[in-house]
Amino acid sequence: MSNHAPGSSLSVSGLIGYCRAGFEKELAAEIDEIAADAGLIGYVRALPDTGYVVYETFEPVPLAALGEATDWRRPVFARQLLPWFGRVEGLPERDRATPIVAAVKASGQRFSGVVLETPDTDVAKQQSGFCRRFAEPLSRELEKASALRTSRTGLPVLHVLFSDATTAWLAAEMPGQASPWVMGVPRLRMPSNAPSRSTLKLAEAFATLLSDEERESLLRAGQRAVDLGAAPGGWTWQLVNRGLRVIAIDNGPLRDNVMATEMVEHIRADGFTWRPPRPVDWMVCDMVEQPSRIASLMAEWIATGKCRRTIFNLKLPMKRRLEAVEQCRNLIQKRLHSVGPYELRIKQLYHDREEVTAYLALKK
Repeated sequence: MSNHAPGSSLSVSGLIGYCRAGFEKELAAEIDEIAADAGLIGYVRALPDTGYVVYETFEPVPLAALGEATDWRRPVFARQLLPWFGRVEGLPERDRATPIVAAVKASGQRFSGVVLETPDTDVAKQQSGFCRRFAEPLSRELEKASALRTSRTGLPVLHVLFSDATTAWLAAEMPGQASPWVMGVPRLRMPSNAPSRSTLKLAEAFATLLSDEERESLLRAGQRAVDLGAAPGGWTWQLVNRGLRVIAIDNGPLRDNVMATEMVEHIRADGFTWRPPRPVDWMVCDMVEQPSRIASLMAEWIATGKCRRTIFNLKLPMKRRLEAVEQCRNLIQKRLHSVGPYELRIKQLYHDREEVTAYLALKK
C-alpha cells in the first residue's frame, strides 16, 4: 500500500453531497456547477427525497484534480461534500466488512479514521443502529488490512455512507475541506430555559458560518446587538447567553425569562423601518418576509454602517429556490459593490426547513 502524502495516490470517481431530503434538485445544480468549474467531465444523479446527490466522472481522476471543488462550504444546500472513490453494492447481511475492506484496500489509500453514516431520511436512518454497532468491527478489519492508521492524523478520514442496507459509498474527508460533524449535522442540545427552538438555529449558524477563530474574535461578551423580529426571543436569548446586550425589535411580546436577564431592551417597532441610534456589533434577523426584501434590508444595514456584521434567515419559495438565493446574492452585490469588499456565506442549516441562513460583513 502506498506511503505517499495524504490523498495523493487516491483516484476518485466524483463528489457526493448530503442534504435535507427534498432539496436534492438544488444541490445537484450546485454540484454540477462546481464540477464544471473544476474541469470535471461527468454527470449528476439525484433521486427525490433520498438526502444525497452523486456526481460521477466518466473516468476516475486524481483527487488533486478536484482542487477546491471538495470544499463543503461552497454549496448552499450541502451539509457535507466529499470526493468518493468506491461504491459497494449487494452487501451480504452477515458479512458487510469483507467487501468494504477489499474496496478500501484496492484504492491504495490509508486512512486515519472511519465515519459510518446514513442519509438524513426516515428510511435510511433505520441503518443508524447498525452503523453504531458496525463501526468498531469494521475499524478492526481495516487495521488488519493495513488500510487504517489511527496514529497518522494527517491522513484522510474514510466515510462510509450506507444509502441502504446493501449499498455503501466510500468517500475521503480531506483535512479542512469537510464538515466536522457526522452526517454534516452539529449535535446541539435544546437549552431548558430557551424560549423557542429557534435558538438552536442561531447557535448552529454561529457554529457553521463562523470559524473557531472568528467566533473567538468577533463574538464577544459585552458587545451590542440588534434582533429584528425578535419575538418570542429565541435568537435574543442565544445572544444574551453569549454575553451580548440586545435591542429586541418586535411588536409582539418577548418571554419573561428573556426580559428577566436585564440585558435586553425591547422596542415595539417595525423591523424594516427602525434603525439604531448608533452602530452595533451584530444584527440578527429571522423575520418572515420575502427573501429579496430581507436581503436588501441586510445589505442596507451593512452599507450604511448600522451594524458590523449580520446573520439572517431567508424564507424560500416552494419553487425556484436556488434562483431565489441567487437573486438575494445579486441584490446584496448591487448594494455593496461600491461600498467595499464583503464576505457573504449562505447555508441551509440542519435547523432550517424551507429556508437558508446567511452571514454578511464587510471585509477589513
